[in-house]
Amino acid sequence: MPHFSIDLVAEQSADFRQVLWTGVHSQLVIMTIPPGGEIGAETHDHTDQILTFVSGVGEADVAGETKPVTPGDLVAVAAGALHNVRNTGVNPLVLYTVYAPPEHAEGAVHATKADADAAEESGQDEPPTN
Repeated sequence: MPHFSIDLVAEQSADFRQVLWTGVHSQLVIMTIPPGGEIGAETHDHTDQILTFVSGVGEADVAGETKPVTPGDLVAVAAGALHNVRNTGVNPLVLYTVYAPPEHAEGAVHATKADADAAEESGQDEPPTN
């Protein structure tokens, strides 16, 4: 049984993206976005996403609407919605996100956004097929 003190685990990770757990229908991922960084505008056609912010400050764009995000905020992104998250602060923006169904390779760890983008482009970051 996976058990996480999610805020602590997320705060201790310096990696841009780390998959903590992958189930049949959902996936838990932690992310650390450096100051001035972003996730990058993206759309998941068949995946809903819930992002919960642990520390730092930023902005979330979802379907053409931009809102500030701070610790404790949650942003829900419906499948098919164009979205992005930007770090607007001086400290890392730390969050955890749940994808349903899984979006990334089980156990994937990407130290930087460039690593994450390269893994996606090469096909190494594909979600498991069930």
